[in-house]
Amino acid sequence: MSVDAATVRRIAHLARIAVADQEVEHLRGEINSILAFVEQLQEVDVTGVEPMTSVTPMAMKKRTDAVTDGGDADAVTKNAPATEDHFFLVPKVVE
Repeated sequence: MSVDAATVRRIAHLARIAVADQEVEHLRGEINSILAFVEQLQEVDVTGVEPMTSVTPMAMKKRTDAVTDGGDADAVTKNAPATEDHFFLVPKVVE
C-alpha cells in the first residue's frame, strides 16, 4: 500500500494537524515506511499464540469482596461539618 500527497493532506486535515507543503513529501515517506512495516508484521504466523499484556507472567492482586458496615460511623463522620444519625447533612440543592 502506498500513500500519495493528497492522502497525506487528508490525514493531516482529519487529525487537525497543520502541515506545510514542504513537509508533505517527508510525511509521505514516513507513512509509507510505517505501512510497509505493518505489512511485514502481517506475514508473521501467530496461530496458537496467546495475546499478552506483559512480557512477564503476572496476576493482578485482588482483595476479597466483602461487605462491611464501614467500620466506625463516628470516625467516618467526625470531620463532616454537619451530621445527623451518622449521616452527612448537605445543603438542599433542589427546590
